[in-house]
Amino acid sequence: MSWTKKVLRINLTEGTCTPEPLNMEWTEQFLGQRGLATKYLTEEVPPTTDPLSPENTMYMITGPLTGTMASTAGRYSVVTKSPLTGAVACSNSGGFFGNEMKCAGWDMIILEGKSPTPVYISINDDKAE
Repeated sequence: MSWTKKVLRINLTEGTCTPEPLNMEWTEQFLGQRGLATKYLTEEVPPTTDPLSPENTMYMITGPLTGTMASTAGRYSVVTKSPLTGAVACSNSGGFFGNEMKCAGWDMIILEGKSPTPVYISINDDKAE
């Protein structure tokens, strides 16, 4: 499947969902999901940011093999700044979410800000709200 070259940036403070291009130069420099998401994190979130503040950002990212029949290709990673250590925190998960995200046309979903009330996010292919 490779890269879809699309990122969905969701700003919870403003209530907006904005598509943007994936930085393809970084995909060649930083291997896989964790490396690429960590690059985004270190570029967008200052090191002194409180991990529990709205200025922290969470990256949900698939890899170039997500959506293919390759072994473990259905996994996706979540990268953010850890409230426990203050360092980069990476986790990954299996299941259907990674494949569904890729098939909907997104390589990465970026969550930023803080909503004043509970919200839900609806993603249906290239439409998000």
